[in-house]
Amino acid sequence: MGQNANRRRTETLDYMQSMLGQMRTMAEAERCDMLAYLIEMAYVEASDIIRGERPLRIQDEQRNRAAGMPLQSARKIKFQ
Repeated sequence: MGQNANRRRTETLDYMQSMLGQMRTMAEAERCDMLAYLIEMAYVEASDIIRGERPLRIQDEQRNRAAGMPLQSARKIKFQ
C-alpha cells in the first residue's frame, strides 16, 4: 500500500474514532447504556486498528471462531 493511502486510512480512522467518542458521550448523556457500550466497543476497535493491534479485515474462516460454529441462516418456522 502506498504511503498516501496509508496516511489517508489513518486520518479516516482518527476521524471515525473522534466521532465515536462524541456519540458515546451523547449516548451516556441520554442514559442509553447499551448504545454507549456498543459505541465504546467500536471506539476501542478503531483504536486497536490505528495502533496496529487488530487486522483491518477478518477472513471468513476466522469470523465465527468465537462461537465455535459457523453461522447458519434462519430456517422457516411452520405454524400449525
